[in-house]
Amino acid sequence: MRSLHKLLALLLALMMTAAACGGSDSEDSGESTDSGESTDSGSLSGTLVGAGASSQKAGMDGWLAGYSAVQPDVQVSYDPIGSGGGRETFLSGGSNFAGSDAYLKDEEIEASKEVCENPEGAVNLPHYISPIAVAYNLPGIEGLNLTTEALASIFAGEVSTWNDPLIADANPDLELPDTTINPVHRSDESGTTENFTDYLAAVEPDIWTVGAIEVWPTEYGGEGADGTSGVVAATGAGEGSIGYADASQVGSLGVANIQVGDDFVAYSPEAAARIVDVSTRVEGRSEYDFAIELVRDTTESGVYPIALVSYHVVCLDYADDDVAVLVKDFMTYISSPEGQAAAQSAAGSAPISDELRAEIAVVIEMIS
Repeated sequence: MRSLHKLLALLLALMMTAAACGGSDSEDSGESTDSGESTDSGSLSGTLVGAGASSQKAGMDGWLAGYSAVQPDVQVSYDPIGSGGGRETFLSGGSNFAGSDAYLKDEEIEASKEVCENPEGAVNLPHYISPIAVAYNLPGIEGLNLTTEALASIFAGEVSTWNDPLIADANPDLELPDTTINPVHRSDESGTTENFTDYLAAVEPDIWTVGAIEVWPTEYGGEGADGTSGVVAATGAGEGSIGYADASQVGSLGVANIQVGDDFVAYSPEAAARIVDVSTRVEGRSEYDFAIELVRDTTESGVYPIALVSYHVVCLDYADDDVAVLVKDFMTYISSPEGQAAAQSAAGSAPISDELRAEIAVVIEMIS
């Protein structure tokens, strides 16, 4: 019955909007345009609370700065506690939206139906596309190539020194030292870890046997560090260390080229964005959900396969109308060309395509 009431309310709202548009242009209407750009600049006020992926931190800094110029009276906070923590906070009602490097699992979708108070539950909006860099600390070594076998073996604890033939054979022009390898991984529940291990499981399942996981397996050892910044700091602190982190935050560390087919591909926003082009949406989900099944083992030229697609998890239906208006407006800004450019400038992420933006805009318009 609630769904029927919502449908009737939506139809009535559309009729009223159509009538209003007959006497005013889009600049006065306060509605969102088809391009995903908000025209309601400066008219909103209130507070939004978000929490989640630390990989989004640099991008979120750009979004918050840009949005504050558009809506100076809206206060948006974001706690980069990690993807798992962000989803847990959102599902417990502790935040208005979550940032996550992993889309909601089926059981989380089911749990979200209660907090979102509708049959569809929460939806995943892919707003942030960025390469996961494999960063290393080897002074004087630049342009390191890593085969899929070498990379999986390093993080599975099967290769212990940098001059091991498994690494050296792919780098004939480099004088690799006999320094001990120290693999650094996330110690917290992490969507970046899930994306990285999903890649390892796809390309070398006989070496990386535990699949895609958010919590690092203790049997594989290595050094644990909290959050993206922790991994970068730990990798930078010890010569011979290697870690994985959102590329926007690796700083001056060396970054490996990754084997794709017969080539070695350097990370870049453009190469990371191409993974979305060769991938598909997860089957069996709501038509409003944008969870993407990434094709990690692609051999497509120019694709960087260790990329994360980070989502914003939102309700389609909020109990508080004021919160719904703010979430809708903030997500519209994030999706817009201006919002994507703000994240790219702050974090080096890849802007979503115009086609994806148009599809997301339809879903954001439904938030109420």
